[in-house]
Amino acid sequence: MPMNNPFDNPAFSMSALSTAINILPNNYGLMDQMNLFPAKPVRFRQISVEEKNGVLSLLPTLPVGSPGTVGKRGKRKLRAFSIPHIPHEDVVLPEEVQGIRAFGMESELQSISNVMVEHLQTMRNKHAITLEHLRMGALKGVILDADGSELFDLFDEFDIQPKVVDFKFTNTELDVKKVCIGLKRHMEKMLQGEFMTGAKCLVSSEFFDALTGHAKVEKAYENWQTGNALRSDMRNEFTFAGITFQEYVGEASDGTVTRRFIEQGEGHAFPLGTVDTFATYFAPADFNETVNTLGQPLYAKQEPRKFDRGTDLHTQSNPLPMCHRPAMLVKVTMS
Repeated sequence: MPMNNPFDNPAFSMSALSTAINILPNNYGLMDQMNLFPAKPVRFRQISVEEKNGVLSLLPTLPVGSPGTVGKRGKRKLRAFSIPHIPHEDVVLPEEVQGIRAFGMESELQSISNVMVEHLQTMRNKHAITLEHLRMGALKGVILDADGSELFDLFDEFDIQPKVVDFKFTNTELDVKKVCIGLKRHMEKMLQGEFMTGAKCLVSSEFFDALTGHAKVEKAYENWQTGNALRSDMRNEFTFAGITFQEYVGEASDGTVTRRFIEQGEGHAFPLGTVDTFATYFAPADFNETVNTLGQPLYAKQEPRKFDRGTDLHTQSNPLPMCHRPAMLVKVTMS
């Protein structure tokens, strides 16, 4: 008589596993910590974005026969974006669960669940760093795939000229404060009905060192937080002329090449405290159970392998980070 498969238990259903993987802690993601790209679930795998006066507005994809959304008069452009589909798979082998016995008050099912959680956590970490990479792309206005190929260029799609500000740090007389104020004024000019509470700039290590070591900034950096910079590692944040600069050394690998999220000597400035400038749209998974449901950040599912030689794990995410006002994004360079 064949033994019962412990993974047939409802505790390992698609709904239960998806709930579990979404509860697991996120080990990667400055964007997630800042809540810069809040989640906005959608029911379809494609969204339409309307551009008017440099502002992108989301339009829902509707079933055939539904009345269309009404657009405002004026010059506008419309483009459909397919939400990226990111599947990932793993396997739980029989050796990992055989011989598991109850220990103390722990049941056998709980022990097997621990094995499942270990796999789900590893898979979640991979999805998390992938989402961080996509969100950093949206923060730059150019969303890239894992291999560095271009998915969406928001500037090209809507004929928006990207703003680049060059900090000429080699000039010891450079008025860095004036350059920063000019950068912030550009953002404020491009608000287009939005509002902001501040500005932040994620920069490479090279840029951060050049900024804080510049003759016009060094004294202010030393006095930052009443001299804490002399005693502590202050690379986390440094506010100067209304812009908070933060060193960001995030990077990820596609298995062969490791890519920095911010290139050497560069940085990317963006507004803080906005209402709807940034968002991450999550589409539902391509399962029968999830058709026409609101998308979740992550999904997980399992099924027995052929001849019951283990259990296959499938996770997927369908995210599209979006900046609705790419004209506000500013790239900074140093020379």
